[in-house]
Amino acid sequence: MARPLKQAPIEGRRMRQRLQRGRQAHWQTIIPNRIHIGYQRWPEDREGRWIVRRYVDGGYRVTPLGLADDARDADGDRILSFDQAYAAARAVADAPTGVVHQLTVRAAMAAYIAHQEAHGKPVRDLISRTDAHILPVLGDKLVDELTTERLNRWKTTLAAMPAMKRTRRDAAQAYKAEPDSDEDVRRRRSSANRVLTMLKAALNRAFKDGKITSDIAWRRVEPFHNVDGARIRYLSVAEAKRLIHGTAADFRPLVQAALQTGARYGELCRLEVSDFNADAGTVAIRRSKSGNARHVVLTDEGAKFFAQVCAGRAGRALMFKRADGDGWKPSHQARPMADACVRAKIDPPVGIHQLRHTWASLAVMAGVPLMIIAKNLGHTDTRMIEKHYGHMAPSHVRDAIRAGAPRFGFVPDKKVVPLR
Repeated sequence: MARPLKQAPIEGRRMRQRLQRGRQAHWQTIIPNRIHIGYQRWPEDREGRWIVRRYVDGGYRVTPLGLADDARDADGDRILSFDQAYAAARAVADAPTGVVHQLTVRAAMAAYIAHQEAHGKPVRDLISRTDAHILPVLGDKLVDELTTERLNRWKTTLAAMPAMKRTRRDAAQAYKAEPDSDEDVRRRRSSANRVLTMLKAALNRAFKDGKITSDIAWRRVEPFHNVDGARIRYLSVAEAKRLIHGTAADFRPLVQAALQTGARYGELCRLEVSDFNADAGTVAIRRSKSGNARHVVLTDEGAKFFAQVCAGRAGRALMFKRADGDGWKPSHQARPMADACVRAKIDPPVGIHQLRHTWASLAVMAGVPLMIIAKNLGHTDTRMIEKHYGHMAPSHVRDAIRAGAPRFGFVPDKKVVPLR
């Protein structure tokens, strides 16, 4: 016969204050030897959390319920009193039982990376950010033990850290200067948001697959707000022409292709000769960042460029190759772009991704409908286009301001001439 469970005093705030903190929870019985409600509080947390466990198939299955009202009043949703937690525990107890899983964050991230790779989506950045920012802190934590407060603390710490520098594998990790300006802080918070999105996506995939019991802990973690308003850097047509002429011969076709299509570097590197359709004047992007294929519509100039690149070549051949005959790989573009910017006197210099911004910005300013631009770039709707380029689009607001706003007699100084 099982020994009766010792009932912990967890009903009131003062009672819980005297309980030992740590991984070991304090329990009260709902149904003897079957269902218990528990209170758990880590040493560094301001508030504990309510959990419920059920005896299923020879072991206990633990489910988080929410935060305890240790420091704040209960709201019945995110923060629960003992009575509210008890009612929630009874609801969980009455739910269908399943298999117990003890999933770590490390295992959840590995499964998500494998899932993304199996569906043809790029995982290089996902793997890099996971290894650098998620696994060192959270990798060995059980997903069912994650709390909203713990994840918020991780997110805040990540945003406050200086950005990493590219470092040799056998050397200690180097870092940039501590973020101090408003722009530095914005960038670090924006980067933290991207990592948080990756973590949430992996945990949501595990929850959807039935490997964990609740998603409430990370659903309540909000990203930093108003941090994605970076100024879009793009080239004028004159600057783009200088860049083309200043680019090394083997890299020049990639630069021209990026300017003609707005496609990403990785998408261009994977193109084969047969992906160009001369009759339709399109280029097929069969594998994109989103995993969806699309057809990029070309201008007459763009179609002539791709026709020249593909003339007389086998359909399965890579469209763009290096001088040594090999394909272009990740990070191969950094040095040629930097050298081209120096020769073309592009200051500040741009990376190849800014050529995507250049295509989109110039198209928006020329009056191309935002939905058309979104389709060519591979977006499902216009939200990203409106967010980054919408202010460049011709509008009745701009026309009205320029027509009717007051003038104050400013006369430019003829001695001041912009450098070109």
